[in-house]
Amino acid sequence: MTEIKDLHKKSETIFDLARKFPNKTYVELEKYRDADRNEEAHSIPLTESQKQQEKLEPIPLTDAQKNLVSEVETAIKMEKGACITAEIKKDKASQLQNELDRTKKENNDLFIRIAEATEVEESHRKMNGKLQERLTEVEEDNKRLSNQITDQVDRARKAGL
Repeated sequence: MTEIKDLHKKSETIFDLARKFPNKTYVELEKYRDADRNEEAHSIPLTESQKQQEKLEPIPLTDAQKNLVSEVETAIKMEKGACITAEIKKDKASQLQNELDRTKKENNDLFIRIAEATEVEESHRKMNGKLQERLTEVEEDNKRLSNQITDQVDRARKAGL
């Protein structure tokens, strides 16, 4: 609570307080602000005319006047709430837009990485196919050489060597 009072003394608005303390309700922030205003009002010394005014009896309000005052207070509170809600929605929309932009960038980066990986995979497949053909050729050459050596050894044995 003292943090909020300190912030208010720095002339921050209710909206600023609401953003810094999102867990506090608007009504709670209003109470802190009103308490701070009352504290400040009581610290200001009264003039002579204000002192004389306190001694006078208040003029009672009629029921119609009381209803009008109540309606005006309600309208003011609703307007303040609507303004705060609109600002909070605007701030939230801005945050969501930033998040969306960041996500789109990450998504684009991932698509680029997938394309690069697919390209590397394709080149590896081609290379693997060529290596497989070369291996088959080498195995066939190895069999021919093995048969040739076996034939030469057999001929040498027949010749008596």
